[in-house]
Amino acid sequence: MLPTDVPLSHLGPSALLLLQLLLPPTSAFFPNIWSLLAAPSSITHQDLTEEAALNVTLQLFLEQPPPSRPPLRLKDFLDFYSHSNWVELGKQQPHPHLLWPRQELGNLAQVGDHTCFDCHELSCPGNLLGSTLLTSGYFGTHPSKPPGKCSHGGHFDRSSSQPPRGGINKDSTSPGFSPHHMLHLQAAKLALLASIQAFSLLRSRLGDRGFSRLLDISPASSLSFVLDTTGSMGEEINAAKIQARRIVEQRQGSPMEPAHYVLVPFHDPGFGPVFTTSDPDSFWQQLNEIHALGGGDEPEMCLSALELALLHTPPLSDIFVFTDASPKDAFLTSRVESLAQERRCRVTFLVTEDPARGQRRARREVLSPLRFEPYEVVARASGGEVIFTKDQHIQDVAAIVGDSMADLVTLPLEPPVVVPGRPLVFSVDGLLQRVTVRIHGEVSSFWIRNPEGVSQGQEEGQGPLGHTRRFGQFWIVTMNDPPQTGTWEIWVTAKGNPRVRVQAESSLDFLFFFGVPMEDGPHPGLYPLTHPVAGLQTQLLVEVTGLGSRADPGHRLPNFSHVLFRGIPEGAELGRVPLEPKGPRERGLLAAALPPTLLAAAGSFSLELIGQDGGGRGLRRAAPQACAVVPVLLELSGPPGILAPGSKAPLSLLIVSFSGPQDLDLTTSVNSGFVLTSNLSRVRLEQNESAWGRLWLDVPDSAAPDSVVTVTVSATGREASPVAPTYAFLRLLVLAPAPDQLAAAAHSPGRILTTASPASRPSPLVTRGRAGGGLAGNPWWGTLGGVLLLLGLASW
Repeated sequence: MLPTDVPLSHLGPSALLLLQLLLPPTSAFFPNIWSLLAAPSSITHQDLTEEAALNVTLQLFLEQPPPSRPPLRLKDFLDFYSHSNWVELGKQQPHPHLLWPRQELGNLAQVGDHTCFDCHELSCPGNLLGSTLLTSGYFGTHPSKPPGKCSHGGHFDRSSSQPPRGGINKDSTSPGFSPHHMLHLQAAKLALLASIQAFSLLRSRLGDRGFSRLLDISPASSLSFVLDTTGSMGEEINAAKIQARRIVEQRQGSPMEPAHYVLVPFHDPGFGPVFTTSDPDSFWQQLNEIHALGGGDEPEMCLSALELALLHTPPLSDIFVFTDASPKDAFLTSRVESLAQERRCRVTFLVTEDPARGQRRARREVLSPLRFEPYEVVARASGGEVIFTKDQHIQDVAAIVGDSMADLVTLPLEPPVVVPGRPLVFSVDGLLQRVTVRIHGEVSSFWIRNPEGVSQGQEEGQGPLGHTRRFGQFWIVTMNDPPQTGTWEIWVTAKGNPRVRVQAESSLDFLFFFGVPMEDGPHPGLYPLTHPVAGLQTQLLVEVTGLGSRADPGHRLPNFSHVLFRGIPEGAELGRVPLEPKGPRERGLLAAALPPTLLAAAGSFSLELIGQDGGGRGLRRAAPQACAVVPVLLELSGPPGILAPGSKAPLSLLIVSFSGPQDLDLTTSVNSGFVLTSNLSRVRLEQNESAWGRLWLDVPDSAAPDSVVTVTVSATGREASPVAPTYAFLRLLVLAPAPDQLAAAAHSPGRILTTASPASRPSPLVTRGRAGGGLAGNPWWGTLGGVLLLLGLASW
């Protein structure tokens, strides 16, 4: 099954099928991180993919230089060349039929054909029989290796100790991992040629623009608006129209031009439909057709509309919500919060409603003064903000917020929240420009002081440090360039809980990921996690971006040495651990183990990187999004075949508790028109217990090909053991299979998409004592270990 991060409706069926071939759940050669440690001279799947992409996209780079982007992270699909005997057969070119699913490979060794001699050494250069048949190696003990068959080989392959011993893999240059290590470079050369062929084919099918988006040569950002369309929203809708037109005109034809446009209206009781397009003119036309009509009372279905927008917006995008009402669907808060974190989308609410004053809307009920708290929760989790303003300011505020769609870094504050009588301290380094301070709340006064002691208050206009603008309860101070490097202070006097944020433009930033170390299986590395799980050893992987632009000969590169974790919202320090470089420093890849105190229980946290610039001065960056330790591991996996209209697809669900007893209710949801059933609605787990469940997704005959369906599963603690909800999201693509594929499926003895009746549904499986507190080095390689391998162990 092809997970989807961006809508693919503009791709043809042949291109989609080709993408499925290029992006499977396993990969050839060593994963990048493992090879840096175990076999440093090996060519990795990342190396091959990057070089192939570079060959194919060289002309695109020359025609349109891209902005600074993180290194390419496409999986290499060509395990054929490192795991088969194609190289040993003397082949000098890629297999001519490998990319085409309807072509037979031909000349394949059959079950009874012996293919290998016994080899008791680490290096096995002559262990293949003198046959011209195409073969590969068995791995592990299930299924068992037939007599005379080759093994994959290497330290982790249990089948390699059974005669004929040894193996034939060429994954690395190390004989301990690859018995045919001496042919690694030849296999890598063929894999590179095959990769170039595949990327060239993709470019010809997708066109230059689509190919650029696919490889992240130009950022696939989205312009997404969620609009309240009730009768009191005339000014807000006009502001959204002006802001959309401003962004489109400013960025049209540039690398920052949005690749995707999303519009979701809402009122009460309805929301949607979602409008998506890649054409700015179509988006503008649709936006112009929206007018404020009817309604006018409070609350509204805002979070339902926001969830719809998140499901149709590419990752790492901005979403703007315009409303003057609180949410009627506040029960969706935790689900929308989790989805925003999973998609890493920044959500900004522009609310023309002051919760401290009287309302202009009619009320159906007495509303709590805390009714806007769901917006605060989602904004805080996504790295966005909630801005309360007035009708006369909405256009100016929307323009300011829209400008923040540019690549900005967040500077950490100490302390991270306003404490009476204490300043907020932040550091400015020499890599920053256009520093802005944003303050929101019932502020009576504030002033900012630079490292030289020069101060500026809240008076509007130009001051000694920068320019101040005020829009109701929202202040923004833009510092003069170049900003003074060193330690700055912000003093705030206010009622309630004012919010302060400091941002700046800089090429130096970072991305971060979480993973679980896996040292078993054919490709050891990290299994990626959306969130850390309480009680489970977890690695933080940091990728520093923008180092290439700082690499001046004779000058030291900036470096980050530690990561600091803070609780949310109080800001208490939860741990500080060193960052360990992985590979050359210019690659910017760092890793750290999350501290046990952070993983002891579920909860939200933020992370900050601490280091030095090339001149030895302090350097700090903060992740704009909040993170969360979830109470249980919840994983959804889909079938590997095509999800076609009229089919019934089995999905697998895995739940694991590493931290203690959990009594959970499980609920599911899916797109309207699809039917989802499950054999598991409640589970009780003790520490280190896992449970399996099965879901069935009925795809209606009317489902449109190339449409995306999203399956959501939530695990919520019962009253006896309340825990924060955990969510799993699975996006699947509906494709219309080719006629010959339908015919093949009809005659296949083991169809991928089954039509299981309720009577054939398996019972929930609870496995006790199999899930250890950490994956690395633990001999528990059973149910959970197997499923983690199947779900994407080799993605690194």
